Amino acid sequence: MAAKKTVKVTLVKSLAGCKASHRATVRGLGLRRLNHTVELEDTPAVRGMIDRVNYLVRCGG
Repeated sequence: MAAKKTVKVTLVKSLAGCKASHRATVRGLGLRRLNHTVELEDTPAVRGMIDRVNYLVRCGG
């Protein structure tokens, strides 16, 4: 059984002044505050969310 691939996502820029839909996307990723890191399953949906808010987050393997 293969282990599921994950990706670590960190919020590195403030949500102040950004679009409401982008704030919702960041919340959907599970990020709550600056420098908060979450580990998510690497799926196309999660990748799409990261691409949408790529100027706010940093991701790594």
